[in-house]
Amino acid sequence: MKDLALIALLAACGDNASGGYEPGEELAGGDTTVFDEGANAFSLAARNLIGDRRDKFFVGNSFFKRAWVTAPSSTSGVDGLGPTFNATSCAACHFKDGRGAPPQEADEQFLGLLIRLSVPGVAADGGPVGDPSYGGQFNHKSILGVAAEGNSTVTYVEVPGVFGDGTAYSLRKPTYEFTELAFGPFGDGIMVSPRVGPAMIGLGLLEAVDESTLVALADEDDADGDGISGRVNRVFDVRTQGAKIGRFGWKANQPSLEQQAAGAFLGDIGVTSTLFPDQNCSAAQVECTASPGGGVPEIADDKIDEVTYYSQLLAVPVRRNFQDPAVLRGKVLFHEAGCASCHTPKLVTGDLAQIPEVSRQTIFPFSDLLLHDMGPELADGRPDFLATGNEWRTPPLWGIGLVEVVNRHTNFIHDGRARDFSEAILWHGGEGEAAREAYRMMPERDRDAMIRFLESL
Repeated sequence: MKDLALIALLAACGDNASGGYEPGEELAGGDTTVFDEGANAFSLAARNLIGDRRDKFFVGNSFFKRAWVTAPSSTSGVDGLGPTFNATSCAACHFKDGRGAPPQEADEQFLGLLIRLSVPGVAADGGPVGDPSYGGQFNHKSILGVAAEGNSTVTYVEVPGVFGDGTAYSLRKPTYEFTELAFGPFGDGIMVSPRVGPAMIGLGLLEAVDESTLVALADEDDADGDGISGRVNRVFDVRTQGAKIGRFGWKANQPSLEQQAAGAFLGDIGVTSTLFPDQNCSAAQVECTASPGGGVPEIADDKIDEVTYYSQLLAVPVRRNFQDPAVLRGKVLFHEAGCASCHTPKLVTGDLAQIPEVSRQTIFPFSDLLLHDMGPELADGRPDFLATGNEWRTPPLWGIGLVEVVNRHTNFIHDGRARDFSEAILWHGGEGEAAREAYRMMPERDRDAMIRFLESL
């Protein structure tokens, strides 16, 4: 089975994958691709979603944007906010279905960036163990009568560097500080992992990629000796109560969009569901435990289904300037530097149940959805199922050139520390070190061409 998947994968890559223009490569999401380059480019339904099937998409969109309120409320079906939370809606962290960012000003609240917490050990489901008092996610906000967990700030130190041609650059290294902790100090051995909200585009296509394809891409023991040893994360699937390959989240710690959505409703908004029926209150949070809820569960299964459907069918925008000579030169350099060893350009999806629009599509996500050791500088030190503290899932690059248009920033990497594409590349370590050094040693003209290629995605 693995051999068949590998044959299909190699066929998908094509003979022209690293050379000139490959016919159709601009259609990053296959038949789902939309032709929009504006501020709403991440918020459109798949182009091949037609007829009555579009109605459910817009219903899901309404719940994605809906602000939840404190229970009890006359607003039936959308009360149950908190007791502690980070945001009142999904869209608050994924503005225009795009990418979040760390605070830009010293007094700005955390919104597009959340903080995962854990202490040493392994939970019953094989995942990380949350802090005894604060749980698995730090919540900055709370409803009336309940104490918020505390405040946090991020500051940066500039780290200087030099390109091979002598041009200087600087990277910013973040430090996080937690104050006004409502329930005392964090537990012993606390591990902190800041993570920005990723863009929502193309998620259904990624869910439709067969597990056999991901297994075929993995090279855990680096059998080919290229220094790249991507591997799958195997996580707990709440729906099936068993292990499944993870593919969503910065550490590939979620196996499905349904579980991702339900987990975000609980962790970010404080709203319970059938999958996650318990309020996010530790034993130390007495007011949290005693606060009124919005029903059991607080969000009905049909609403989770509609938000999941919406997430599965958000389209990927078409590439721009894909035949520009500088872009094509950058594409060659991207491959020559070894970036494509993890940022796999092309995949073919399998069949996703009841979502034919994303099934059997040739797509260009520039990701293998695998875990890679990115070195000590990017490490959060926090294991997540099979993912080590140094490992991160390869983020898809499709649509990345439109983040500035949609979200009005160019903050990249898992915590948004990189201020542009160049800094994002220069932060790569571990398995990405050779590619980083290839870029760092390029002459300015080649570096510019590689950035032009990324801007076209």
